[in-house]
Amino acid sequence: MRKKLAVTLFFCAYLANVLAQSKTISGFASEAATQQIIWEEKFDKSMNTANIDKLIKDMAARPHHVGSPGDKAVAEYIQQFFQNLGYDSKIEVLYSLFSTPKERLLEMNGSVKFKALLSEPALKEDATSSQQKEQLPTYNCWSPDGDVSAPLVFVNYGVPADYDRLKEMGIDVKGKIVIAKYGRSWRGIKPKVAQEHGAIGCLIYSDPMDDGYFQGDVYPLGAFKNQYGVQRGSVMDMPVYPGDPLTPGYGHTEDAKVLDRSEVTNLLKIPVLPISYADAEPLLRSLQGPVAPADWRGALPFTYHVGPSVNIVHLKLAFNWETKPLYNVIAKMKGTELPDEWVVRGNHHDAWVNGANDPISGMAAEMEEARGLAELVKQGWKPKRTIVFCAWAGEEPGLLGSTEWVEYHAKELQQKVVLYINSDGNGRGFFGMSGSHALEPFMNEVARDVTDPQTKTSILERRRASDLVNASSVATRKSLLGKKTLTMGSLGAGSDYSPFFQHLGIPSLNIGFGGENDGGEYHSIYDSYDDYKRFKDPKFEYGVALAQAAGRTTMRIANADILPFDFRSLQKTVNGFAGEVMSLLEQSREATSTENQLIKEGRFVQAADPTETYIPPVAKDEVPFIDFSPLQNAISKMEKSSQQLYDITSKPNLPAAKNNS
Repeated sequence: MRKKLAVTLFFCAYLANVLAQSKTISGFASEAATQQIIWEEKFDKSMNTANIDKLIKDMAARPHHVGSPGDKAVAEYIQQFFQNLGYDSKIEVLYSLFSTPKERLLEMNGSVKFKALLSEPALKEDATSSQQKEQLPTYNCWSPDGDVSAPLVFVNYGVPADYDRLKEMGIDVKGKIVIAKYGRSWRGIKPKVAQEHGAIGCLIYSDPMDDGYFQGDVYPLGAFKNQYGVQRGSVMDMPVYPGDPLTPGYGHTEDAKVLDRSEVTNLLKIPVLPISYADAEPLLRSLQGPVAPADWRGALPFTYHVGPSVNIVHLKLAFNWETKPLYNVIAKMKGTELPDEWVVRGNHHDAWVNGANDPISGMAAEMEEARGLAELVKQGWKPKRTIVFCAWAGEEPGLLGSTEWVEYHAKELQQKVVLYINSDGNGRGFFGMSGSHALEPFMNEVARDVTDPQTKTSILERRRASDLVNASSVATRKSLLGKKTLTMGSLGAGSDYSPFFQHLGIPSLNIGFGGENDGGEYHSIYDSYDDYKRFKDPKFEYGVALAQAAGRTTMRIANADILPFDFRSLQKTVNGFAGEVMSLLEQSREATSTENQLIKEGRFVQAADPTETYIPPVAKDEVPFIDFSPLQNAISKMEKSSQQLYDITSKPNLPAAKNNS
């Protein structure tokens, strides 16, 4: 038996070595790739779901919004965790303005009187939902103080096209309070667009059609938003700039010069408040005017009208405006050969309330992968480049912690950081990746080598299967069948990669899992450990999957002989974007020309809907001609240069890492 066991173990080890030798890893010479895969297998085996479970439970035990006692306690917990593993770990304190509510009133006066509850009740099934003394009330951070009374108008999702539709219906929101549904755009766009159209206040609610009983059972019976759930969130005008409003472009240290709030340009002028669909229902019932267009209607049990209301809505908000500390945790593992080249891995730790899903699920995965790397070091593994693990403060109100840190260290970061790797909330489902498109081939190799915990196939193949099943057309499905890899998504501006990527131009990634963890806990008191364990990732397996994917990414970048950027992929992406723009412009030009001709001839007829008022069509401005040849020439040059670079860096027998990054 001993001899058979020894032979079996030898055979397994032999097969593992053969498998390792058969795989290629971008940026690694063949012998280095073989050794890298062996280390990665050890790393995978060290990952533990029980660790993820404990970390989420510990860090989501109390509310921990910016500047709260819980916020500092979580930062200290994380710092001590890294320190115990042997990292050079510290808390770097920076500062930011932060608003919290001191008065909130929403009522309706007239023939129908109503006063909004503006609170989320504790549930016996949710242990932490009863921590009202520590919880932030339901509000939108950065709303200005305001006391306004006016008729109400329903603006659908509150995007620019909705206001165009209202104009066609003869509805003007100037001097009115508007109510918009969450969805279709980032929440800060809704009050901004309302303000631009002359509205004096804005309410935002989650309609049960989008996030509630229409989607499935509501919490605590099911995962979806119950009638009292409210999505808190920032309404900072982040396209102007993120981070502390008082220190645009530079870090807010203790002695920093700060703007007066009257000088700030990224804050709104009209009061805005999020409400539950229980509080929204009486307000929406009171609306008169035209019946809402068919595609505007939600799932509340009455006919939706756009308004305006006869009854007057009164919205009064007042806030505490205070400077709060930002506790960024920074932990370093120094590189042995290239210590001044940094791989930075980050996730935020602050939450609107308890935040088990957003952000603690991602933070726990980062901490587990950091533990795994520390274990490898004890076994002899060494990173060539320095690895920096970060736990960011103040992400929720406007990327405060990461932005202030990046602004303060900007010069050093531009010189040293080779890649920033970000994650946020995480749950059961499918792998997602977005970021610098030159890393698309590299990330496909990572996805190829990580096993999906449910299907036991690779996370790459599971995501491909999902994309094929959900393809919107035969043509799309055919295209996906012909492509054996995943497409890198483009980064928006919604998490802590933004200051690295969009302000310093540092290559960045954002990765995570989801798609089978839908629900309505987002930014509410119900984003709790109890909710997460029941509905998001019950076995904590996808926390391990994220740790394996992000950890493998970090290890490969840290030890690559040559950094694995393939700019041919970037060129193809840019070329594709350019083609889409040109095609859309041509389609728009043809459609506008045809429509205007039909209107001129009196042959244009709108689709009939018996509940809508017929509106005679008006001719549109012709789409102008745009010369794309300079862009096309630049893309052609990029194609040649990216291929030349690839030919040089992909030669066999890559040189050692030193001086080749």
